[in-house]
Amino acid sequence: MLKDLRHGFRVLMQAKGWTAVVVLSLAVGIGANAAIFSAVNALLLRKLPVDDPDSLVRIRWAGENDMVNDSSDYGYAGLVGRERSDRIAGQRARTTFSYPMFEHFRAANQTMIDLAGSVPRNGVTVTIDGHAETASALLVSGNYYRMLGVRAQIGRLPAIEDEAPSAPAVAALSDRYWRSRFAASSDVLGKTIRINNVPITIVGVVSSSFMGTQSVSGSPRDLSVPLTLEDRIGTDGPRLKDPTNWWVQVLGRLKPGVTYDQVRGNLEGVFQSQSRAGMEAHLAAMSAEDRSRSSNKNRTAVASLVVDSGSRGFYEVDEKQGRALQTLAAIVGLVLLLVCANVTNLLLSRTTSRQKEISVRLSIGATRGRVMRQFLTESLLLSAMGGGIGLLLTCWGQALLPPPVGTTNPPDWRVMTFTVAITAFAGIVFGIAPAVRSTSVEVGTALKENSRTMSGANALSRTLLVVQVAISLLLLVGAGLFLRTLDNLRRVDIGFDPQNLVFVRVDAEGSQFDDDRKLRYFGDGMNQLRALPGVKDATVSRPTLMSGGTWETGIYVEGQNSAPNHVHHMAVAPNFFDTMGIPVVLGRGFTDRDVRKAPQVAILNEAAARIVFPNQNPIGRKFGHSAESTGDIEVVGVLRDVRYNDLREEPPPTLYRPYQQSNLSDLVFSVRTAQDPTHVMNAVRAIAARIDPSVPVVTVETQMAQLQKRYEQETVIAQAYTLFGAVALFVAAIGLFGLMSYNVSRRTREIGIRMAMGARREAVLALVVREALVLVTIGILIGAAAALAAGRIMASQLFGVEPTDARNLMAAISVMVIVAGAAGYLPARLATRVDPMVALRYE
Repeated sequence: MLKDLRHGFRVLMQAKGWTAVVVLSLAVGIGANAAIFSAVNALLLRKLPVDDPDSLVRIRWAGENDMVNDSSDYGYAGLVGRERSDRIAGQRARTTFSYPMFEHFRAANQTMIDLAGSVPRNGVTVTIDGHAETASALLVSGNYYRMLGVRAQIGRLPAIEDEAPSAPAVAALSDRYWRSRFAASSDVLGKTIRINNVPITIVGVVSSSFMGTQSVSGSPRDLSVPLTLEDRIGTDGPRLKDPTNWWVQVLGRLKPGVTYDQVRGNLEGVFQSQSRAGMEAHLAAMSAEDRSRSSNKNRTAVASLVVDSGSRGFYEVDEKQGRALQTLAAIVGLVLLLVCANVTNLLLSRTTSRQKEISVRLSIGATRGRVMRQFLTESLLLSAMGGGIGLLLTCWGQALLPPPVGTTNPPDWRVMTFTVAITAFAGIVFGIAPAVRSTSVEVGTALKENSRTMSGANALSRTLLVVQVAISLLLLVGAGLFLRTLDNLRRVDIGFDPQNLVFVRVDAEGSQFDDDRKLRYFGDGMNQLRALPGVKDATVSRPTLMSGGTWETGIYVEGQNSAPNHVHHMAVAPNFFDTMGIPVVLGRGFTDRDVRKAPQVAILNEAAARIVFPNQNPIGRKFGHSAESTGDIEVVGVLRDVRYNDLREEPPPTLYRPYQQSNLSDLVFSVRTAQDPTHVMNAVRAIAARIDPSVPVVTVETQMAQLQKRYEQETVIAQAYTLFGAVALFVAAIGLFGLMSYNVSRRTREIGIRMAMGARREAVLALVVREALVLVTIGILIGAAAALAAGRIMASQLFGVEPTDARNLMAAISVMVIVAGAAGYLPARLATRVDPMVALRYE
């Protein structure tokens, strides 16, 4: 084997240019596939880096649930498996429970070694040495880290004794936060910081390998604090003792031999009974008037418990992410197939030139198996070189994919194994045909100097070229569809002017402001931002349009006994509509008189007006958020429809309320600039930081940047199709050029005879071009049929274009024909320049 490798390496180095082309082609194909597999590995295969992840169980619930007043969830937790035979099969699962329910689970547990709770929190205000900033936190029960087997790098982690009401407040830092904020100094132990104005002592640093239990591909939270600190640092009011507020995720570890069904059997009864008991206690604490409200009647539905593996955390890949992965995997799989076909053709042509060498080796006693082994060794060596470079491309390419599909994690053993396997597979696939073909020659004939025929190899080369053309056309059609989808998304009329618009997100919640101080803060902020040179106006809203955030509510119309209408909701300042460029089409907008103590008013968009008040004038009509409050809020205007959070869907019914009459949490500044917003973003950030130093500035971002995030996934797919479509087109053109050049050289004598007998150069040109076009036409027909079939599969990912769009198909075919025609014309033109006298003496 070592001799074969040394000989193979010497042979490949004799043709460095040819070897470089093959290796780079393989690197692109193998690297692209390995990058996609890295994403698949991160999202679907890897497990939590904790002790014995296979014994972890996540506890969820699904189904109609009247036992909840408020609930929080922190990601997509998947659907209940179809193996469930009850009413919740196929329904979306939820991951949170009330803190009292978590305690009931711990008390009733008989099937798990331990049971821990956690709550991820994205934004807390951390004050370090007088400087306020925003960080993320993970609230954990005292046994959380002990159950998972996670250890501290330095110091210790939150423990059971830290749950006691009298215990000092403590926190542990993530490795990333420790290094970025405290320069990895061990002096951090014992340091006091403030989290949402609560003094907390740092006691340790979490292991660098731990990313949390939400998902394998997630990022670690900056701080870990005891779960029992929620009522002190939380911004949602006290909820530790509220059985109707569900916000805690629960993870357990199975006892040996225990099944998921046994855990569910152990806890289902507790879950059902305590859910009802919690709601009964909540209703009993109400006044008789509140209990009689329609929203508090007939609350009987209880959800069902779901218990399954927690080895990969709580979150799962949603349908959109799954489709994107499948599409990208199909693209790079086709590219690898194309590369293998092209390399096979290159090896076949090289085998033809080595016929005499092969014949000599066979004639002096080498067996056909020995020669085949040598050729396969050379193929695997080429593949290994390509795979090595491809692995480097993998580390670069996976970071280019959009989150959460993209990942920056280094390749693990699964990725390495996959890369080795696909490298070996590719080497065998493109090497087997040349290896077999190399030993199928007649030794005596091949030893003759003028023997240049290898018809079987030529037939195989033609077939492979047809495959290349078909794949190239398939990728070109996909590139056209997704480029048009991307263009259509960019051209969607969102209903307002997104140019010269900057958003400033601040964390006023972590500063523990009351409503009066929030009003002063946001009022002062708008005034100071308006005064900034280059700024035309400033306003506030919750949420911002097309930002990824949503807020929904139900409205009950006065005089109607029907079910509530569910609409999207926004809280805005009076100048919001003018700042955003959204006209009021009926009635009036908000004014500075629409304050907290003034009569409550609202504006509907056109879609909401059509649904809530069909064929009626909505101005002056009243509604409320419960059946008992239908006369509380008056409609004073109708606004033009604008896109709320989705470019693909029509504007949803939306309700606008004055921000002073709404919940003041999570308000965002919107700044309209007179010039390119990037020129004033630093100044905007500085002003926002000076409004109140205790309120950290979270992000400063343009509206256009936010819009681009709405079609980020489509952008990546379009780029992948275009890039690999261009690569495929180039490879197919090279393959066609090589095959036609070989055919011309093989038919030099025939061409000379034709020309000696009077054939015109145009006839010879047509003869060669016709041969190329026949192969290209067959490939186009196969590729077009495949593209039409594949279009139906990816129809849900397109926007504004049909998968069978004839214009797109014809454009792809035209590009393919032009490139193929150019690739076939050059060898044909060389054929017309053959000197008949030289050709007759050829061979």
